[in-house]
Amino acid sequence: MHYNFYPIFRVFIVALGLSLLATVSYGQRFAAIGDYGFAGPAERDVANLVKSWNPDFIITLGDNNYDFGDSTTIDQNIGQYYHAYIYKYRGRYGPSASTNRFFPSLGNHDYYTRNGEAYRDYFTLPGNGRYYDFVRGDVHFFALDSDPAEPDGISATSVQAQWLQAELAASTAHWKVVYFHHAPYSSGQHGNTVALQWPFRAWGASVVLTGHDHIYERLLVDGFPYIINGLGGRSIHQRSPKPLPESQRVFNSDYGAMLLTATPDSLAMQFFTRKQVLVETYVLHRTISTSPQLYTASPNPFLGFTRLEYSLPSPTQVQLRVLNMLGQEVAQLHQGLMPAGWHRLEWQRNGLAPGLYYVQLLGPGFSQVTRVVAL
Repeated sequence: MHYNFYPIFRVFIVALGLSLLATVSYGQRFAAIGDYGFAGPAERDVANLVKSWNPDFIITLGDNNYDFGDSTTIDQNIGQYYHAYIYKYRGRYGPSASTNRFFPSLGNHDYYTRNGEAYRDYFTLPGNGRYYDFVRGDVHFFALDSDPAEPDGISATSVQAQWLQAELAASTAHWKVVYFHHAPYSSGQHGNTVALQWPFRAWGASVVLTGHDHIYERLLVDGFPYIINGLGGRSIHQRSPKPLPESQRVFNSDYGAMLLTATPDSLAMQFFTRKQVLVETYVLHRTISTSPQLYTASPNPFLGFTRLEYSLPSPTQVQLRVLNMLGQEVAQLHQGLMPAGWHRLEWQRNGLAPGLYYVQLLGPGFSQVTRVVAL
């Protein structure tokens, strides 16, 4: 069964020799699994659930290879179920992915044999392989190593934390997802990991995803979301009879996984059981400015195309047009009533001459301009 929550609609417009691809909703669909790497019926069921969604890629929240993180078990615990997502896969269960679609994070069980050597040898990952970042569409991902054995530390002042703070500050992505294994806050049997209670919100993160406790739990700590997703296949933990005050939802009745869908204006996070029962949907929304806003084009400068984005606090008649350096209109990209919300356009360059241009968002009582360079 496939869950298509955010279909993509396209409208083609031709204006003054320029073609415009107007996309109402972009989306990245990805899965998150945690504490999953234990070959057997539970992991198989969760893997089948995840693959039924046909996600763009998968992230993991640690404990990829039970029980001891050894090279003799890693392929049967991971490759058996997820080899089609793993780049440069060299195991015995099937072909490799042509590009990386599997982005794990280290768990304590992965460290038990030679400090995670089997994990580092098995995967081809960005950065140093222990903690790293990557961007997919509207989302910037930050995978951390939360194990105390991490050489660059796990305190809020560690080298690893300083790296995260700097990268979050530099990111221009709409959503910034931080994920790792040990939960900073938990109503499960492991409880809080105080060392990992970093100021994620102040640093610019959108959400923190973790595992370690084999439950599903969503917490709001001073309004910031933490989600524990540790029901990937190993076992199920008991929940505390008295959840933390910050706990909003706790579930531990079956194994399952998360399906997440990101668009420019929302990040939807859903937890399903292996029987495809929806346990919870939680959606983050970007705040829309109280006045119309036109944002910087990306990429810029551009060759073939660039993306333009603007937001409207209420339904408004707008024009979106392109001006040359003399202020002359060379293309009209849109004219008419637009609803409130986020709007995104993918503008194909076609025969536009190289040079500096101005994109103008014009409406009753406002004008917003951004510069665009065609190469």
